[in-house]
Amino acid sequence: MCQLGHLDPSSHQRVLMKTGLILLIIGHLSFITGALIHGTVLRFVVNPRDAISLQYAVTNAASIISALLTISCGIAALMLSRYLTPAALKWAVFALSASSSLGCLSCLLGLAVSIGLTLGSQGRVLLAPCTFANVALAPVSRECPFDPTRVYSSTLSLWAISLLLYLIEIFFSIRCFLLTIDLLRLGCCCCRVYRRKVSLQAAPVESSDPGQCLGLLRLDSVETAQL
Repeated sequence: MCQLGHLDPSSHQRVLMKTGLILLIIGHLSFITGALIHGTVLRFVVNPRDAISLQYAVTNAASIISALLTISCGIAALMLSRYLTPAALKWAVFALSASSSLGCLSCLLGLAVSIGLTLGSQGRVLLAPCTFANVALAPVSRECPFDPTRVYSSTLSLWAISLLLYLIEIFFSIRCFLLTIDLLRLGCCCCRVYRRKVSLQAAPVESSDPGQCLGLLRLDSVETAQL
């Protein structure tokens, strides 16, 4: 079923404003979390010759880009909640919400792979910059740029927070995407095209009688011969 305008303009404004505010806040939190992960651990761990550490860096960079897309989507949704008429603003929110949803989904999958690799390797890649032999003596030594006794649990905790933030971002980005589709009337246009196709397929095609056609041809030939 296709219902046109199931929300009035005031309801659209309220829902878009709430969705935009949530996306704006969650996007900033996701950006801060990605910056903390990079600043505390990954900037010491990244090694272009190591596939796992390179995967960490790519996933974290993608998460920061996705957070910026979410922030942009939240700002655009807030602007759209104030001004519902501009078509360019509607299409901008449509594109940003779709990009944010896909970006957060990609980061969610990449982060899940990172957590699985870290758990499988017992955090050896995270401790690669450290050259000490005894982990218990690491906090009082200068052989490690960070505290290795907490890097494993801290990194996993930050990644778990990022996973939760990605799930929230995906949910509200899809919600904003659906609201924009409703404002652009795209769902109703698709329903109209589908109904038109169904009506054309269901309409019976009246086939002319072959005998009647032959009779008409004979009459035409007789009239031509008389002329």
